[in-house]
Amino acid sequence: MVEKPPEDGFLRRDLAFSYRLYKPAKPNSECLFLLHGSGVDETTLVALGRQIAPRAVLVAVRGRIAQEDGFRWFTRITPTRFEQTSIRSEADAFADFVVEATKRHGLDLSRTIFLGYSNGANLVSSVMLLHPHLIEKAALLRPMPVLDDLLPADLSKARVLIIAGAADLTYAPFAPALVSLLSQHGAEVDARIVPSGHEFGDRDAAIVRQWLSEQAAIVAQAN
Repeated sequence: MVEKPPEDGFLRRDLAFSYRLYKPAKPNSECLFLLHGSGVDETTLVALGRQIAPRAVLVAVRGRIAQEDGFRWFTRITPTRFEQTSIRSEADAFADFVVEATKRHGLDLSRTIFLGYSNGANLVSSVMLLHPHLIEKAALLRPMPVLDDLLPADLSKARVLIIAGAADLTYAPFAPALVSLLSQHGAEVDARIVPSGHEFGDRDAAIVRQWLSEQAAIVAQAN
């Protein structure tokens, strides 16, 4: 597992979601929005984000639904069933937050990657389907589809990496359905499986880092 780095971003409460902004000493123009899993907080993906993109600005966001000693992104009914109104209202609020945060901190949305884990990954995919032109690059760790009754969405500009855990008996069986769902809406999806359970670690970081390098090469060739 990756180690948590020293704290170098204070908790900001100036927008709809609480968040921490981490700026490296010599940043490039990349930005990672980090969306944690359920029952924890915004700091839990910071080390992973640093491992993936050491020179990127990190925006570590906190979900607004309280769970145990931490937070989640929308209300859960069972481990695999979720309250639809909660998903949609939080996805709408997060989409507005992304627009405001990128403006406030001078971030380039076209060079922004959304890294979500578990419940955070599920919010990212929901935002993509409900606000199709906002998120163009997303790396989703241990996700599943959570939305019912979807309207058509044009995701033809979206590039998505999905990483499931081979031993993740609860959630890995749902990953292929999310791959199909996003692909059916036009997204280019790269699906991978790692030899782990629901937890994430160094292998995930290496895959995401490689995927981002490949995406950058594609953009460079196009230009």
